[in-house]
Amino acid sequence: MNRPRILIVTRNMPPLVGGMERLNWHIADSLSHFADVRVVSPEGSSALQPERVAITEVPLRPLWRFLLGSGWTSLRIAHQWKPHIVLAGSGLTAPAVIMAARAANARACVYLHGLDAAVQHPVYRMLWHPAIRRMNTVIANSQATATLAQTLGVEAKRLQIVHPGVQMPDIPQSNSALHAFRELHKLGSARLLLSVGRLTERKGLREFVQNSLPAIVRSVPGILFVIVGDAPTDALLAGVQTRASIQAVADAAGVGSHLRFLGVITDQQQLACAYESASVHVFPVRELDGDPEGFGMVAIEAAAHGLPTVAFSTGGITEAVQTDKSGYLVKPHDYTRLTQAILQVLAGNPELWALKATDFAKQFAWPHLGKKIYTALYPSQQ
Repeated sequence: MNRPRILIVTRNMPPLVGGMERLNWHIADSLSHFADVRVVSPEGSSALQPERVAITEVPLRPLWRFLLGSGWTSLRIAHQWKPHIVLAGSGLTAPAVIMAARAANARACVYLHGLDAAVQHPVYRMLWHPAIRRMNTVIANSQATATLAQTLGVEAKRLQIVHPGVQMPDIPQSNSALHAFRELHKLGSARLLLSVGRLTERKGLREFVQNSLPAIVRSVPGILFVIVGDAPTDALLAGVQTRASIQAVADAAGVGSHLRFLGVITDQQQLACAYESASVHVFPVRELDGDPEGFGMVAIEAAAHGLPTVAFSTGGITEAVQTDKSGYLVKPHDYTRLTQAILQVLAGNPELWALKATDFAKQFAWPHLGKKIYTALYPSQQ
């Protein structure tokens, strides 16, 4: 029986590291259960391609070369393969998808992230926003992103919301694995606050260290703030907070010895150990014009490992964290309340938090993603 054919065009695929990269990999993998899937993505991504997915690589850098290469390659594949759907993994590849869909007489679709709809650069607004408006289907990663899409002129009838997913652990990490993780990173037996993600201005780690960490250390003197991630090298339009700048603020506040930078961790067992060794996942995302947090996948990943999140209630984070269930949401910029909420979790029952957080995360499990995406792409078949 002939299966549907779906062509995905994206700049975000492993081995690049980040939530969007994991998301696009799982979209391709999940859709391959329902359709024949091909992907146009950067050099190196075929080494980690999903089992049933064919990948065609194009250069990642510089950006103009990726845009030209992905556009030309998508056109060629669309003309020869005749996909029924051409899907942009983010707004960045929307123009290429529009052209490829036209060449194949296919439906053009995009999975939209918050930043895709918020960029104010005049060239992006002139070329990319019209392409997003012309999509047959726009899948937003949250209600917050869907609202932004409507401000661009996307009709509500062409909008669908599909939250990103998460890998639910089969079993917790063993005590020996957790002990080895602490030994490797010289964490001792300290209680841990954890941050996972790129060191960008939006993530707000420097401001958290300055405005909240000193009070937390006074209340819990032995606590460590563990940071997994580093300054981005391939993220677009993202201001950077360097390790040095975060450390300098911590030193000035007298809490420099309470910071640990672990760098990027790609090994899934090691990342699981980071989550399961910590007491609180801290997500102090700032509200910045033109740079919203579209969803907050890392909060769902933390919950999947039984780790509650304390976060500012901005953008799509309001859909990724549920107060009293998977952590606490705090009014943006209120560092006093953020500090109080973190201390409240630290003083609570960790086993109860773990049970509630894991239960919350189950609704986002990856196996549900493929069906949701497929339903959004083919609404008339449901």
